[in-house]
Amino acid sequence: MYVLGIESATPVAAVAVAGNGGILAERMVMNKRTHSVNLLPMIKAVLEDAEIDPGHLTGIAVSGGPGSFTGLRIGMSTAKTLAQVWGLPVVGISTLKTLAHPLAGHGRLVCPVLNARKNEVYTAVFDCSGLTQTQLLSSMATPIEVLINILLDYNRPVTFLGDGVPKYLPRLKAGLAHLAWFAPMTAGYPRGAAVAELGLQAFRDGRGISALQLQPEYIRPSEAEVVWLKKHSAG
Repeated sequence: MYVLGIESATPVAAVAVAGNGGILAERMVMNKRTHSVNLLPMIKAVLEDAEIDPGHLTGIAVSGGPGSFTGLRIGMSTAKTLAQVWGLPVVGISTLKTLAHPLAGHGRLVCPVLNARKNEVYTAVFDCSGLTQTQLLSSMATPIEVLINILLDYNRPVTFLGDGVPKYLPRLKAGLAHLAWFAPMTAGYPRGAAVAELGLQAFRDGRGISALQLQPEYIRPSEAEVVWLKKHSAG
């Protein structure tokens, strides 16, 4: 069983191939080129690095959000197009779960924080004290102060990671004091390898779907949708 993982919900573009024997290949970049330019050459490269062709794949896993609206659309459209061409099922993987996944078993709560703009963050809370991660707080978009109050109620040490951490670091330290821990830069962005590994488990569990059924997890409407709703709402 082999799974191609695609991540494009953040400034990072990442792809990987996971198999029953582990992660076979992974590539990740964060440059000024758009994800639409980066992804296809990277996918071709990881398949070559893994020494497999599309016919060996069981399915495609793709970051399903939350995250950048444009990035999610690019990743989703890439995954859906390849799945239809190659005749494969797909599965969407939460971007927040992807971030928390490498820290499973490290002994603390894990709180991914993505910059959602408009003075909000995309976030969730995972208990990573066991061998697997358990989600305690559903994915949400919220001001950082609300998140801090939620975490204070847990009264447990929590590790933060994600592209929103640098912006909100002073407030997290001030609000949580000794309870706040911070993952290193290498864990700050979602990995294609984590998407592929979580996708591997999803396909083992029979959660693969057709490309036409795949939908992103935006959590909140895009700016274009907000403008349209205001324009067309009564009054």
